[in-house]
Amino acid sequence: MDMHIGPVDSAKVPRFAGPATFARLPRLDQVERCDVAVVGVPFDAGVSYRPGARFGPAAVREASRLLRPYHPGLDVSPFEAVQVADAGDIAANPFNIAEAIESIEAAADDLGEARLVTIGGDHTIALPLLRAAARKHGPVALLHFDAHLDTWDTYFGAEYTHGTPFRRAVEEGILDTEALSHVGIRGPLYGKKDLEDDRRLGFGIVTAADVLRRGLDEVIDALRQRIGDRPLYVSVDIDVLDPAHAPGTGTPEAGGLTSRELLEILRGLAGANLIGADVVEVAPAYDHAEITSVAASHVAYDLVSLLAMKGKT
Repeated sequence: MDMHIGPVDSAKVPRFAGPATFARLPRLDQVERCDVAVVGVPFDAGVSYRPGARFGPAAVREASRLLRPYHPGLDVSPFEAVQVADAGDIAANPFNIAEAIESIEAAADDLGEARLVTIGGDHTIALPLLRAAARKHGPVALLHFDAHLDTWDTYFGAEYTHGTPFRRAVEEGILDTEALSHVGIRGPLYGKKDLEDDRRLGFGIVTAADVLRRGLDEVIDALRQRIGDRPLYVSVDIDVLDPAHAPGTGTPEAGGLTSRELLEILRGLAGANLIGADVVEVAPAYDHAEITSVAASHVAYDLVSLLAMKGKT
């Protein structure tokens, strides 16, 4: 096995000291090659309720200090299996959503062949990330964890917000409409038409109640069958979790998944053709005791681990 530069040794530098990179990994400029890159997008100009997700990447990195190098649930040491690095933050114009989307897309392209785990930022950023992914892989399967559909058409006339990325992605032909799934949907909607429109776009829905009533194994099996061996992009809005597990987010909804349920579903994706992922909508100003950012850091770690199991780029 090739040797890779891993995290700072916690036996030499305590976890509360040292670099503030994700999981205390090396920076991108410190490695010769990178198979999996963790990158932040501190952008939240697309939110419709509470702002603050622009501070998400920094909070998740800080909460990731306690992550350790071996993942027993997946039986993988991700930082040994492949070279993982922190690629820093993508700078995006906070006053111009269209320009921000363009710069995020261009920056994702510039990261080359590295598979990305992106920390937001609000869910607007999923659209440019999906564009970049589809340019490499063709239309991709999407597994979307969220309390909300995010397939609305416009909000106050705006076509690009954190509630519209997946409608735009379907319209642009960058998603494989045979393999689109929401998980964790719950809460009130504007009307029944929201569900009808979502179904017309090709999405299947696993509600938060479905996870409770059907159980994790059945849900995982159904998702795996829908995804098949297609190139898969996973997008995790942290508000898929119940506010008890993720209070620090912009649009909280009661009745969500537990951290344990979310992590177990992700681990059920082992062996899937995962090509990229994001974790978005962590707004630390509303958090308590780092509950939300700790959960998000573990979600990101599981996504990195799943990508590491696929091997080198």
